[in-house]
Amino acid sequence: MGYPDGGGLTAEGRARREAVRLQATAMFAQDVPVPEIAGRLRVSHNAVYVWRRRWLADGEGGLASKGPSGNGWRLSNAQLDALAAALEEGPAVHGWVEDQRWTLSRVAELIVRLFRQRYTLRGVSLLLHRIGFSPQVPKLQGERAVHVESG
Repeated sequence: MGYPDGGGLTAEGRARREAVRLQATAMFAQDVPVPEIAGRLRVSHNAVYVWRRRWLADGEGGLASKGPSGNGWRLSNAQLDALAAALEEGPAVHGWVEDQRWTLSRVAELIVRLFRQRYTLRGVSLLLHRIGFSPQVPKLQGERAVHVESG
């Protein structure tokens, strides 16, 4: 699942986890056994073994937080603004004249046309939420439509 900051943890959450890893470094220096460290810090033995290898190789720096995980966003802020503007123009402007609904599959196709980036329908849904659009289920149709009012 994608999260706004990339890895599902806030900066505070990453800092808390880093603090736990740094507590482990003090215990490594005192030759505290791995099972005892794991018990004290309430983490898995495997995590402690990984941390110890990093600590031996790179010191405390090897246990520092590397920031949010994930690949980041594929579309820039300018591209997101352009996508929002295209959605506001309506489907007919972009070739869908049979009805005036944006569907996830249509938005995915629009993204390919505009930016040459492919997204799954779930990825399109997450992207639309990120830029302030919400999905709606039409009363007579089974496919999800996209509500194009920002908010």
